[in-house]
Amino acid sequence: MPEVVLVHGLWHRAWSLVLLRRHLEAEGFRVRCFSYPTWNRKPFESTTELADFCRRTSSSQLHLAGHSLGGLLILKMLEQQDQDRQQIPPGQVVLLGSPVSGSQVAKRIATTVPGRLFLRHAESSLINGVDAIPPQQKCGMIAGNLPQGLGRLTGRIDGPNDGTVAVSETVSDQLDDHIQLAVSHTGLLISSQVTRQLAFFVREGCFDHSN
Repeated sequence: MPEVVLVHGLWHRAWSLVLLRRHLEAEGFRVRCFSYPTWNRKPFESTTELADFCRRTSSSQLHLAGHSLGGLLILKMLEQQDQDRQQIPPGQVVLLGSPVSGSQVAKRIATTVPGRLFLRHAESSLINGVDAIPPQQKCGMIAGNLPQGLGRLTGRIDGPNDGTVAVSETVSDQLDDHIQLAVSHTGLLISSQVTRQLAFFVREGCFDHSN
C-alpha cells in the first residue's frame, strides 16, 4: 500500500493533520504524521529526524505532503538527501500553501519585538523560503485563494492569497505543477477538494485541471 507522510506548519503539531489524514486513508493510502517543534528550535534542524521518520517504512513508495512551513521542511530535507547514502523511498511531493519564495506576512511580523517572539526560530525559514526545489521527486503546489486568515490582520497581502500566504509566494518554475483552490490557509488542511487533488497528484504526478 502506498504511504503518505504529512508534515504540519508553524505553531501546529500532528493533531492539526487529523482530518487530512482521515481523508487520505479513505482514498486508500497508509498515512503517518511527523511532528516537530516549530518555535523553540529552528525548523530546518528537524530535517534529520524527518528523514529518519521517512525511512521507517515498509513501503517501496513514500509520498510527502507538507502544510506551509512543513512543506519548506520537506524540501530542505530532500535537498540534504542528495548527500546522504541512505535515501528515503521515492514518491511525489505535494506542498500546501508553502511560501517557497518567502512570506511577506512573516517579514511584516518580524519588524516588531512581539512579532519576532511570535515567529522566534521559524522567522528566517519563513522570510527566506527555500533556495531550490530538489528535482529528484515530482513536486506540486496547492495554493489557496480564499483570503480569510489571521495574516490579514498584519496588513494588506498583495494579490490573491489564502489569508496568510500570497499565491505569488507559492510559485516557482521548479515546481512540476501548481493549482489554486478556493480555500483559506487553514482550509488547506480540511478541504475534501484539497485531499482529492493531493491524491490525484500522488497517483498521476500532476493535478486535475479539468474542472
